[in-house]
Amino acid sequence: MFELEMTFEALREWGDWQLEPYIQDQTERMAQIDYLLTGMMDWNYGQLQNNLNTVIEDEKRIRFMVAVRAIKGGQPVQYALGHAPFYGREFNVDRRVLIPRPETEELVDWILKDEKQSAVNILDIGTGSGAIAVTLQAERPAWKVTASDISKDALIVADSNQIQHHVAVQLIESDLFDQFSPENQFDVIVSNPPYIAEQEKFVMDDSVLMYEPDLALFAADDGLALYKKMAAALLEYLAPQGSAYFEIGYLQGPALVELFEKLPDVVVELRPDLSGHDRMIRVRRTD
Repeated sequence: MFELEMTFEALREWGDWQLEPYIQDQTERMAQIDYLLTGMMDWNYGQLQNNLNTVIEDEKRIRFMVAVRAIKGGQPVQYALGHAPFYGREFNVDRRVLIPRPETEELVDWILKDEKQSAVNILDIGTGSGAIAVTLQAERPAWKVTASDISKDALIVADSNQIQHHVAVQLIESDLFDQFSPENQFDVIVSNPPYIAEQEKFVMDDSVLMYEPDLALFAADDGLALYKKMAAALLEYLAPQGSAYFEIGYLQGPALVELFEKLPDVVVELRPDLSGHDRMIRVRRTD
């Protein structure tokens, strides 16, 4: 259909033609195509528009075509590209880790605005790609950030991201608090744990179920299992006057407020995301 020497505009048309049977909405198709091209070229959308008549080099053309074929197979565009945006930075992602979501940026924003101290000792539990930990360390170089995950594979991805963004986060393989000592408490604990109930699988997008790791998505007990485990040990590892921040499912707010308010000497705050859904909770020690 096209000669091998192709302009960016011709490649966009090829991508649209390839994806039409798989993504019915043309606006969504073109959004994914432009996301791939701008990501590959490290451009913004305006730069892409200004270069539509430019011939793309062969290596980039082939990479784009391979990525489009992966998307045709159901792979999320971020995995096809190999990275995803988070808080103004690009993070390496693949099937070993969850794709960072915009809602998690709001959790990071809450911490950055809330914690005014110059020296903060932070633990990120279930770091995955390292998006939270690396972002906090990059935004606040004086802070000491530790990140843990039960998955060795996830920690490899997180390590690649800390190297890419020139920060030094301590990475530890651990199931929740297992590899930590209560003698070394943290000023801030943050976690975006698996919180989707197993019975919710039937309403989820196929690309998420096929490609993103179950270990990072699903939890027992209606998605509350890991929150309950962390709550049981939280005050051992959270320093006096310290705060713990959690991302939560949008229907889990009341249950988690009730759970954390059972702890002594804490104040619990539920916060909505920009869409108005309760998606974050903070537990602050008052002793």
